[in-house]
Amino acid sequence: MDRLRKTKSPMILALMIGNSRLHWGLFIDDGLVYNWNSSYLPIDTIKQISQSQFTIPHFPLPTPHSPLRILLASVVPTQTALWQNYPDVRILTLENVPLQGLYPTLGIDRALALYGAASVWGFPMLVIDAGTALTFTGADENQNLVGGAILPGLGLQFSTLSQKTGQLPYVETQSLPKRYVLNTAEAIQSGVVYTLLAGIKGFVEAWWQDFPQGKVALTGGDRILLSSYLQGIYPEIGIRLMVEENLILWGMGEIIKTP
Repeated sequence: MDRLRKTKSPMILALMIGNSRLHWGLFIDDGLVYNWNSSYLPIDTIKQISQSQFTIPHFPLPTPHSPLRILLASVVPTQTALWQNYPDVRILTLENVPLQGLYPTLGIDRALALYGAASVWGFPMLVIDAGTALTFTGADENQNLVGGAILPGLGLQFSTLSQKTGQLPYVETQSLPKRYVLNTAEAIQSGVVYTLLAGIKGFVEAWWQDFPQGKVALTGGDRILLSSYLQGIYPEIGIRLMVEENLILWGMGEIIKTP
């Protein structure tokens, strides 16, 4: 905490607005010192942040402090709009991410995660983001976007089966299910999990065929669960994955360092 109290550099609060949650990171001296996730905020709470009345969970801010500078990226336009009147906010776009070949509808979250991973581990880089959606995003050794793919994430597949059918229950999974089972709930677990893992395996193997020296990073809310599953049935892939929560924040941190 001494570093926090003595620093003369402005603190910057990075905020990534995802499809389901808010992802926060506190940067001091260009370094990420604390991160957490939260639900979407009501407008009253946003006003409190702008009035220097914001408390970061489990992390004491020096007092008094001015309204925190916010670096914001978002994939939810209605949530972005709530921050338009914040006194000191910078909203990132794809133009701020120094990768080549980005197309206009690419999610800023995918671009930042790819840039963050590659800034630490290098190119070529493939990022698998296991969040609400499961995405694959890759760039070659020249920092050119190769492209990727999008499919429903683990939780979304489970919830869709429950919501869009007449009798299938909603299920979750915490341990690797059996492949062949004799009841409906476990059959859903098996079908979703093993098909998802086979898809990841196919994409990763294709990546290494095209880029033998390429790296693969896994991030997102289901990263630990999917990593454990992959190590269980495809250990040759699981042991080579770099699993990291903060790839998007790392990407935002690299942009903070840029004048």
